[in-house]
Amino acid sequence: MDIESLIDGVIAREGGYAHHPSDRGGPTRWGVTEAVARAQGYGGAMRFYPREEAVAVYRRLYWLRPGFDRVAGLAPRLAAELFDTGVNMGPPVAAGFLQRALNALNRNGRDYGDIAVDGAIGARTLAALTALLEWRGEGGETVLLKAIEALQGERYIRLAEERPANETFLYGWLANRLH
Repeated sequence: MDIESLIDGVIAREGGYAHHPSDRGGPTRWGVTEAVARAQGYGGAMRFYPREEAVAVYRRLYWLRPGFDRVAGLAPRLAAELFDTGVNMGPPVAAGFLQRALNALNRNGRDYGDIAVDGAIGARTLAALTALLEWRGEGGETVLLKAIEALQGERYIRLAEERPANETFLYGWLANRLH
């Protein structure tokens, strides 16, 4: 599973142009919000936002910048989940889910010390991930995936509870974002 396949999957799920009145993200194309497109220098109408620009944004902002490419070298399925969660919730949220799960799985610091839950994949997060994978093997990646999906599902439900307009999206979030 490479980044090109992951990006193609996100674009297929997100589809083309959308502007749902209940979506605070406003107009999107290929899943890229107008705010993100503008911040990356796009000045045209979102209906015509080029797919190539969306691909570049996903690679740069949602794969390389948050360090999910470095996670992929250790745990490719985990990196794919972080990428997808980052696209939907923001990379710092996805990275924070990983950090929280790593802290909860370190057996009270016996396997590795707690790390800061700062939403940034750095040397300490990667070291904790490496330690967990060395201790637990492939099963460690599977358990991390379950923990991240549990945190993600809880957040979706909370978003719907806090803002009733989000109930419009809850079914799709749970059906399409939890793997």
